[in-house]
Amino acid sequence: MLYLKEANIEDIEKEYLFVCDMPVDENGFTNQWHGISREDFGDALQEMMDYAKGENLPEGYVPETFLFLWNDDEIVGQFRIRHYLCESLREGAGHIGYFIHKSCRGKCYGTEGLRLTLQIAKSIIPEDEVYLRVNRDNLASLHMMLKNGGYIHHEDEEKYYVRIKK
Repeated sequence: MLYLKEANIEDIEKEYLFVCDMPVDENGFTNQWHGISREDFGDALQEMMDYAKGENLPEGYVPETFLFLWNDDEIVGQFRIRHYLCESLREGAGHIGYFIHKSCRGKCYGTEGLRLTLQIAKSIIPEDEVYLRVNRDNLASLHMMLKNGGYIHHEDEEKYYVRIKK
């Protein structure tokens, strides 16, 4: 069964293994904690939980909730909801970013994870639409967005900018 769970201390061991293994940057989804030591991960996890409360944010950041997508007792993905858009996010990364582990792709986890994330996001974000962005060469991710009610708002040479009505 697929479900989302916010970053939390109780699941630190599985969260650590998942986050440590995520690439630094894949298709624009960044992971500042790639390769982090287990000793340092407690601080990183606290940062994730603080960001969700809008605490200890780096300059220019907005509150962001970190969600792990679980399939039964295994983490298969991570989704992030930015609570509102600053100017750089409006034409940048948007409200939601996500990563599905390579071994779990092609199994509809991303589509279902995005659906679950949108349910949460709609109660958090103040805008009338959820903003997303995807690389033009990442058609699987674009299809996930479209399957969840998205439409291509505009595009440039590198990206599609997708909107999903709340």
